[in-house]
Amino acid sequence: MFGSHLSIAGGLHNALLEAKKLNMDCVQVFTKNQRQWKVKPLEADTIEQWHATRKETGIDHVVSHDSYLINLASPDASNLKKSRDLFREEIERCESLDIPFLVTHPGAHMKEGEAAGLKRVAKSLDSIHKAMSGYKTVTLLEITAGQGTALGYTFEHLRSIIDQVKEPDRLAVCLDTAHMIAAGYDLTSEKGCRETLKELDDVVGLDLVKCIHMNDSKIERGKRVDRHEHIGHGYVSLDAFRVIVNHRKFKKVPKVLETAKEDHPNGQPWDAVNLATLRGLVKKK
Repeated sequence: MFGSHLSIAGGLHNALLEAKKLNMDCVQVFTKNQRQWKVKPLEADTIEQWHATRKETGIDHVVSHDSYLINLASPDASNLKKSRDLFREEIERCESLDIPFLVTHPGAHMKEGEAAGLKRVAKSLDSIHKAMSGYKTVTLLEITAGQGTALGYTFEHLRSIIDQVKEPDRLAVCLDTAHMIAAGYDLTSEKGCRETLKELDDVVGLDLVKCIHMNDSKIERGKRVDRHEHIGHGYVSLDAFRVIVNHRKFKKVPKVLETAKEDHPNGQPWDAVNLATLRGLVKKK
């Protein structure tokens, strides 16, 4: 199941139309301008058009990514409140659009310490869950590259948040291959990838992986810098990608590109080229 993060310019439904045009199985979207704190609620006709286009295109597997402004670990009271409020709005939009998964970066501790930051993320999620009892949207904690004071760059960080919240069934995990290698996990070979997934299974559990961002990395292993590259043109080996796309646990997991939206030298969209590369790694039965 392969797709990409696509633009909602001109209307949310346009991402679905573009996904269909590029022969994708799934899509990831922002449900709002991710650079703004304040946003108007979704209008009824926007929601109706989204559902109609989803039915028309048959793109049933959709994931949303929240705003990069959100920091559920912020030690600043004002920023934390704004982050929690905006995250609730993100969930509201997912509920209205019937999007089952909302990807979020766990946040940054801003020099307060990782333990304190992880605890604050869990408390933020508890507060949000309490205010939104009965909502179906599952939050996917995304592994990060670990830049600055960012949390979530180890499997143990993700496990810690899940263990600390009162409703752990409302959380799951999103992998990102570029983030993982930047954070120090070995995706440079088939063996390294298999060992990494074994560690992930031991710490978090592969059943909790509900989305995978399929990105190559401009940055070498362990440098803790987030820079995406097209598939096969960075430091994540094609052998590692092959392990992931053929893993039995990930067969029905959306695998989403977050690579640059530009044209390949051959004139095709890079999304089409990257998808062809990934699909070419799938073993034929």
